[in-house]
Amino acid sequence: MDRLTEDQTAEYRDAFGLFDKRGDGKIDSNQIGDVLRALNLNPTELDVKKVVAEVDPSGNKRVSFEEFLPIYLSCRQKKEQGTMEDFVEGLRVFDKDGNGFINSAELRHVLTSLGEKLTDDEVDALLTGIEDSQGQVNYEEFVKMVMSG
Repeated sequence: MDRLTEDQTAEYRDAFGLFDKRGDGKIDSNQIGDVLRALNLNPTELDVKKVVAEVDPSGNKRVSFEEFLPIYLSCRQKKEQGTMEDFVEGLRVFDKDGNGFINSAELRHVLTSLGEKLTDDEVDALLTGIEDSQGQVNYEEFVKMVMSG
């Protein structure tokens, strides 16, 4: 298991504490994914659901920092999220003209049907303002925007 420095542990405890609305040193189990993301991890919804189901099968437990830390360490050890170059390369397949742009309808299809599928509303939010007048998206700029949060 990973070893954390005292400073790292204190930093993670502080971040955890921001989600502790009752002041009892615990968070609701349904906040585990939010805390992991606040600590710069990017677990999928499926990963979060699995972890929560293991920790809290009934869905109403509050989790202490001591219970949360092994979850964090386990998620941190999982494969790193892809790099910007990985995502750009994956979208380049759809760049038929080799000009750095892909059709927004094609991008929408990819985002709603492959991998961790997004809803139409989520895709609408992502594509707002980045589509040009011909319905094309600069996929490198799109990836930069998505990865910057």
